[in-house]
Amino acid sequence: MSKLNSGLLFRSYVWLADTIYSAGHITREEIDRKWCQNTTLNHHNESRIPERTFHNWKAAIQDMFGINIECDRSRGRSYYIANADEMEKDGIRAWMLNTFAVNNLISDSHDLKRQILFEKIPSGQRFLTPIIEAMRDKVVLQMTYHGFGKDHSTTFNVKPYCVKVYRQRWYMLGKSDLSHPLIYALDRIEDLEKTEDHYRLPANFDADSFFAPFVGVSAVDGKREYITIKVDRQQANYLRTLPIHESQRETESNEDYSVFRYFLVINYEFIQELRTHGAALKVLEPQWLADQMKDEAEQITALYTE
Repeated sequence: MSKLNSGLLFRSYVWLADTIYSAGHITREEIDRKWCQNTTLNHHNESRIPERTFHNWKAAIQDMFGINIECDRSRGRSYYIANADEMEKDGIRAWMLNTFAVNNLISDSHDLKRQILFEKIPSGQRFLTPIIEAMRDKVVLQMTYHGFGKDHSTTFNVKPYCVKVYRQRWYMLGKSDLSHPLIYALDRIEDLEKTEDHYRLPANFDADSFFAPFVGVSAVDGKREYITIKVDRQQANYLRTLPIHESQRETESNEDYSVFRYFLVINYEFIQELRTHGAALKVLEPQWLADQMKDEAEQITALYTE
């Protein structure tokens, strides 16, 4: 097989991992058949992936993605992802594989480019890579930041703890010397430079645990509480397939409506999620939140009756 450049080689790794993952179980002959059909990566029309190359790719996929490709001799020497369940639970690995696999598919099918549309995330273009590099190397960043509602930007040092994407925006959780960890939107960063200083991530810090009590990225002070909502049958289908929060539980269901319960810290993003369902959703408890939603509905009604 002709030598591939680093970009094509990486895409070939993704292609092989996705081909096996999508098939569940697939033989070498079937893999080779699909390789022959891939005109984007298989530039020289090789009839098969050489055995040595195939195993080199398997090893590289293990090292780069943590994806274990094994051979099942009891099923005609078919290949499969041995840790598929673990991979699916790991959001970043699944997201990364899916993203690159779709990119490969579009590159191989130029006519599809105008038929597959993505949401643009402008804030990730400039600063995401240096932040991730700083997290990897545990390097303190000097950041110039202009928050919404501020008259001017400020420059300060920050220790990047983690990054999170939410509603088309990338956010960084970071700690400056003058505050506890705060959330910073990448599209409000004006400048970012690495310093010579290093930091240690707190031993007890876990990004999933930090954000677990909330919806979105507003990490407000407060205690978790139970929230109960009632939605019509149509909205119930949306909530079942895309829960607002991991604590969501359906406690009642009939032909007309369903009742869902949550246990979380109520923040701005959670209330915004409730608002998006309009008149199809009613807050049952807590009472203060039900009153707030009612007041807002009355204010909206007033706007259209003036």
